[in-house]
Amino acid sequence: MRDEVDELIEAWARERSDLDLGPVSVFSRISRLAHHVDRARRDAFTTHDIESWEFDVLAALRRAGEPYELSPGRLLRETLVTSGTMTNRVDRLATRGLVERHPDPSDRRGVLVRLTPEGKDAVDGAFAALLDAERELLTGLSESDQTDLAGLLRRLLVPFAG
Repeated sequence: MRDEVDELIEAWARERSDLDLGPVSVFSRISRLAHHVDRARRDAFTTHDIESWEFDVLAALRRAGEPYELSPGRLLRETLVTSGTMTNRVDRLATRGLVERHPDPSDRRGVLVRLTPEGKDAVDGAFAALLDAERELLTGLSESDQTDLAGLLRRLLVPFAG
């Protein structure tokens, strides 16, 4: 079975036979797959009327468990954005009725961001649609192959873990 990366590698090998093209065979495929995953994410989220950045915030709150709330600082760590960006995102999500701000009972000056029932419905629906789309992307691999691939990708990512 051949793909477009095989053709790309053959062309580079012809032009630059002095180079080891092994990394291209891996990362060009990862890059192309990431494009398909991004499209699947966009489609799943659009179906549920949320954007990717909204999903990231709502999903962080949903994963927190009941009452589905986190401090803004914890949201920053979960979503890897700046403080100003998070403030803007929470404002926009609150305007849409997907989150609410509540006083933090353990810190008079602090607030907690809480998922509303509408926000919970939106993130749950989008996540289910995303899983369906991602499952479809993996149909060419057996469960064993998926497990092996996940392990290999984990080994590549561990050195970057914060």
